[in-house]
Amino acid sequence: MTKPRKDAKINRDGSPSATRNGAKTTGRNGSFDKHDKVERLQHDRHDTTASGWATDNEGDETSQPQVPVLSDFEKKKQTFITRAIWTLVMIAIFFGAMFAGHIYVIIIVTAVQIISFKEVIAIANVPSRALSLRFTKTLNWYFLGSAMYFLYGESVIYYFKHVVLIDRVLLPFATHHRFISFMLYVMGFVFFVGSLQKGHYRFQFTQFAWTHMALYLIVVQAHFIMNNIFEGMIWFFLPVSLVITNDIFAYICGITFGRTQLIKLSPKKTVEGKCFVGAWICTIFLGFGLTNLLMRSKYFICPVNDLGANVFTGLECDPNPVFIPRSYSLPMIPANWTFLPTTVSVSPMQFHILVMSTFASLIAPFGGFFASGLKRTFNIKDFGDSIPGHGGMTDRMDCQFIMGFFAFMYYQSFIAVYKASVGSVLETAITSLSPEEQMEVVKGLAKHLYNQGEVPSKVIEYLSQNLQAAIRR
Repeated sequence: MTKPRKDAKINRDGSPSATRNGAKTTGRNGSFDKHDKVERLQHDRHDTTASGWATDNEGDETSQPQVPVLSDFEKKKQTFITRAIWTLVMIAIFFGAMFAGHIYVIIIVTAVQIISFKEVIAIANVPSRALSLRFTKTLNWYFLGSAMYFLYGESVIYYFKHVVLIDRVLLPFATHHRFISFMLYVMGFVFFVGSLQKGHYRFQFTQFAWTHMALYLIVVQAHFIMNNIFEGMIWFFLPVSLVITNDIFAYICGITFGRTQLIKLSPKKTVEGKCFVGAWICTIFLGFGLTNLLMRSKYFICPVNDLGANVFTGLECDPNPVFIPRSYSLPMIPANWTFLPTTVSVSPMQFHILVMSTFASLIAPFGGFFASGLKRTFNIKDFGDSIPGHGGMTDRMDCQFIMGFFAFMYYQSFIAVYKASVGSVLETAITSLSPEEQMEVVKGLAKHLYNQGEVPSKVIEYLSQNLQAAIRR
């Protein structure tokens, strides 16, 4: 009689059972049980569930639910529905923020530039090397923070001098803002040089250059879009609307009568749809109509002097001369043709919108072509999946950045009216005059206001006594 092994378990009938460590089992007669061996092979377990054990009917392929294979039409239908839903969501967020106030639009622009920066940085990242270099991503975000601190600070100081320069806490940051920003950048630069590791030089310098390119193409251009908001909501809304309108009509006209390919980077873009009788003309007409509508609201044409304002409270200002209609004589109209008008009343803004619409149709699309070339370089379809059905944020904003940049430069060159403001006068007095000279300015302004009948004589007496005492101390 064969004795059972020590590591074998005994069944109730006295026969040895299978061991857990995969040892061969024997029957009552000491031979291997072929049935048990086959049964073990058939029930071989795989880690297919959270607990590492398969279900009882896992081996039965017929019991598994079959995922239906979608046809091309169904896939396109689902993509279209998702794209349409998120388009409506973005439109609702855009108009809701614009009517709620300038500060909400600024928040959206800030979020857009951060997400776009993240997407552009990610496509050039090599995860295996980034893991071995501890501070690669940290430096990317540090340079982004430093650039945003400098650019946002420049905008706040320029447009809100009357608030920043009279605050005791904010004054040192305002007067030394550029030096502080420069030192922040230098700290990042020194940290980058100190983090260089042998064997990774090429990758690290590539990341350094790529980060600075992203800062220029995204963050710097977004900064000028931010300035457009401060100059007046119309200078933000019009460029955005013109680009969107051009994209829509370029698609419609392209599929309708497009024949000639425009550029190899985007094979579906045609000359007929993009440049001539298509999107260009449609964008110009919509630009004229939209400008005529927006000029009637001071909420859109006034520069920001109150970040708490919204479309219901409105803003008050003296309108820029480009929004005031002027009369122009029509040439080549015979005097005896009395049935035709000899003059027409048009605001100069209508001529400016012609230039902006042309840029949105002919030049801004090259921002999209640039992005297409970048994606082809890295063999990717989209920059990301931030917006379901639309790809990444950068895919939707590639033309908007360069259009916003152009709108700011065009406004500052041909439309802006430069005149002294309370903020500029305070800046000059605070940074250029000594405390004694500043007191003389206050006394002089008080006397002028008294002579104009704006303040009583008690104000002059109070200022004279207290300012003289301050000078003696």
